[in-house]
Amino acid sequence: MATKPQNVPAYEADQIKVLEDLEPVRLRPGMYIGSTGQSGLMHLIEEVVDNSIDEALVGACTEISVIIHSDNSVTVEDNGRGMPIGIHTETGIPALELVMTTLHAGGKFDNKSYHVSGGLHGVGVSVVNALSETMVVEVDKEGSTHRQTFSRGAKQTELENVGRTKRRGTRTTFMPDSQIFGEIKYNFQQLSHRLRELSYLNGGLRITLTNEVANVTRTFQNKGGITSFVLELASKKEPIHPKPVYIKGHDAGIEIEIAMQWTGSYDESIHAFANNINTVDGGTHLTGFKSSLTKFLNEYGRDKKILRKTDPNLRGEDIREGLVCIISVKIANPEFEGQTKTKLGNPEVAAIIGSMLTEQLGLYFQKKPQIARQVIEKSVSASRARQAAAKARNMARRKGPLASTALPGKLADCSNRNPEACELFIVEGDSAGGSAKQGRDRNFQAILPLRGKVLNVEKSGLAKLLDNIEIKAMITAIGTGIREDFATDRLRYNKLIIMSDADVDGAHISTLILTFFYRYLPRLIEQGHVFIAKPPLYQIKAGKKTTYLHTDEELEQYRQGNTGNYSVKRFKGLGEMNPSELWETTMDPERRILKLIEIRDHLEADEVFSTLMGTDVALRRAFIWENSDRITSLDI
Repeated sequence: MATKPQNVPAYEADQIKVLEDLEPVRLRPGMYIGSTGQSGLMHLIEEVVDNSIDEALVGACTEISVIIHSDNSVTVEDNGRGMPIGIHTETGIPALELVMTTLHAGGKFDNKSYHVSGGLHGVGVSVVNALSETMVVEVDKEGSTHRQTFSRGAKQTELENVGRTKRRGTRTTFMPDSQIFGEIKYNFQQLSHRLRELSYLNGGLRITLTNEVANVTRTFQNKGGITSFVLELASKKEPIHPKPVYIKGHDAGIEIEIAMQWTGSYDESIHAFANNINTVDGGTHLTGFKSSLTKFLNEYGRDKKILRKTDPNLRGEDIREGLVCIISVKIANPEFEGQTKTKLGNPEVAAIIGSMLTEQLGLYFQKKPQIARQVIEKSVSASRARQAAAKARNMARRKGPLASTALPGKLADCSNRNPEACELFIVEGDSAGGSAKQGRDRNFQAILPLRGKVLNVEKSGLAKLLDNIEIKAMITAIGTGIREDFATDRLRYNKLIIMSDADVDGAHISTLILTFFYRYLPRLIEQGHVFIAKPPLYQIKAGKKTTYLHTDEELEQYRQGNTGNYSVKRFKGLGEMNPSELWETTMDPERRILKLIEIRDHLEADEVFSTLMGTDVALRRAFIWENSDRITSLDI
């Protein structure tokens, strides 16, 4: 017979705790909004905005306003139908109160109030209430304004009629709870991007965003819808035909819109949405589009003799090279995979989108055969370039993760044979590379020095990329292969750390390397393998004590708090550090600072790389000015 374990607490019936109402949300907020940091704060805003967007989807709302107040509270207002204020018959309490204080209570479950909704699989506005210090909901409906206040998930006042009005809609003001979030700081730029995205996806909807602290207001309204969206995205990539191809249709309760334009770029930029949600992991709408486009263009090319009999079929990546495309589906009962809604699972969508694409693209090419020829000839060119580069790409193929005789000569590899325990420093310059090689822990740290500025892959084709010595060295050292040849199980290092000087040139080199990773090895970023090292900018010596500072602000704070004798040294680059200093400040896992690179919004990331690394100088200058320290210091 087994003996009773010692010192184990009892587990009896009275240990079972029932959490009332919204208590689980406050107890485990990360389960509902993903984070209690800045991304969680943004999630709160988006949850409230989503309710207003759902009003727009049914045609009841034409304007949405979002205000970031000086006290960090947020107001979201729309001119929709207004939240229900009547008594809910089953519970006997006002419907507004029920929605705000109860999980999974709402009007989006029966397809009567909302034919299409993006919020059905979200956490709901009640979670915003649970995580807010205060929340005030005002509903303009039936000639009167009705108001109710809440705090941390519970009601504070009864629903009351506070006066007459001619307005219609819902106005929600909430203050995120400092007990949950600590520092309240919003990413105004990210919020701007999301609201602009929503204005394109809901053509004609007017959305305004105001930051009271910075006294900045932005208005987003795009009557051209996703066609205007594609036109803007493609303008950064040199379009090869003047206007996007636009396809629209409705079948079996599913509304489909597709806008696409081929460009001179070497990368595809396809973004799929379902009920306004950016499905970054794709789904049936994206797979249906890709397979149908490939099949149609191969058949069209052979029928019109653009493809010769001896030409092999074009592959999907050949056809999609340089393609900018937005796919938007609106469906009554979306089947998302997981709470995060990143992948659409409705199987019927693929066939519907394929049929619609084949029919309407065929009609479009009948009217504009010259565009069809341009697209197919570009695809043939991409196919030939891919085949010509096949041998060069094979250099990245490895017999095993850590067994190869083809490693680049400049790589100082580590001795550990377990990739999970290894890290690769990609270092700016031979001088810094030399210091890093001497200062590293040879057991698990490998060093790959790069000479000069890395090739800007945003402006270069695959063949040129594979001719570049520094790019080839990175591909070989990393080991996974690129694009369609990528395989995570060949990854030679768990951490890939970009280490460049703490100045403008260093930031430029880091951006060039990140462009390569984003365009050719995006899954390494998605899987959390890519980091940027943060070397210090200043060394302070006061007697025998040495302090390292990373920013001008840290130096100013140090000067204000220290009046004794000390010397200040500004590092001009990594090469100025001796091996022990580089280890101590930037490479020692116990003391270093690493910044994990994440892709929080693929569409925004694609736009940023196209703008910063593309050919449009005026656009790049405008972006840098808008996002310079002069602006971002105001937290807008």
